[in-house]
Amino acid sequence: MATYFTEPSRTFSEYLLVPGYSSKECMVDNVSLKTPVVKFKKGEEPALTMNIPLVSAVMQAVSDDKMAVALAKEGGISFIFGSQSIESQAAMVARAKAYKAGFVISDSNISPESTLQDILNLKERTGHSTVAVTTDGTAQGKLVGMVTSRDYRVSRLDKDVKVKEFMTPLDQLIYAPAGTTLKEANDIIWDNKINQLPIVDDEGRLQYLVFRKDYDSHKENKNELLDAQKRYVVGAGINTRDFKERVPALVEAGVDILCIDSSEGYSEWQKMTLDWVRETYGDTVKIGAGNVVDAEGFRFLAECGADFVKVGIGGGSICITREQKGIGRGQASAVIEVAQARDEYFKETGIYI
Repeated sequence: MATYFTEPSRTFSEYLLVPGYSSKECMVDNVSLKTPVVKFKKGEEPALTMNIPLVSAVMQAVSDDKMAVALAKEGGISFIFGSQSIESQAAMVARAKAYKAGFVISDSNISPESTLQDILNLKERTGHSTVAVTTDGTAQGKLVGMVTSRDYRVSRLDKDVKVKEFMTPLDQLIYAPAGTTLKEANDIIWDNKINQLPIVDDEGRLQYLVFRKDYDSHKENKNELLDAQKRYVVGAGINTRDFKERVPALVEAGVDILCIDSSEGYSEWQKMTLDWVRETYGDTVKIGAGNVVDAEGFRFLAECGADFVKVGIGGGSICITREQKGIGRGQASAVIEVAQARDEYFKETGIYI
């Protein structure tokens, strides 16, 4: 049944802020932009908090793995678009999660019997110039050497030459045993002026790589948003059709938070999706829903178990929902009504969304 709003539906451009008194404490250095992302109970810390209040839209033209890395560096979250195959989206999430970490599982590995051409092909495929050489060419194989761009010159070597002929062998490498802490690893890197440090177990098998660039990146980007394993926090969009297949793949890839991507969120389809996620994963998988424009839609999704609710329909500069479906509402009016509903929900439940 249609709802008619008797009051004007206002946009943000219709409002201005009236400046109030500013004390000497009102300085940039005293401002915190930290923003809770998911619901939390009164007196508890949110499970996920952004360092800046900024996320990217679940859109193909906006949010891929590159945006995920760029936004996480600044302290926000990108939701990688879901209008692609499950495999492709999961691969984007995995690439973003592997871009920076304290301990990295090597994704560029090769055997000593491979050739320089194999190295070049691997570099083109992964974009990484550091390659671990293991007995079986896998990430957990026995480490026998490393190859970096300093170990070869394409103009001076035949592309059929085997890796074992130009790699830096294990006896010339500096490496550390399993159990080395991240601080200890970084100290070894800096003390020995190296760019990467292999971590190997008692049998000589490669466990992780620790990179100097990750330490430098953290110092340059103090607001970067990281998970417990020092990897960038990454979100992803899902739909209400193939969620039973898509969500497990994204979770396996390491996604931190999901968002149901829909122009109109007040629907049974979103309830079904939320119900399945809660029945399958409990509260371990964080998922938001939306979009809504009124108190009724907000309360529906909150009671369905959404960790956050997106507000606004048809108000974007390139959004065609209003033209295609004839629905929407002024963004300011929608945000004000939902904010009031959120406050009421908090008073009733002690849960802040």
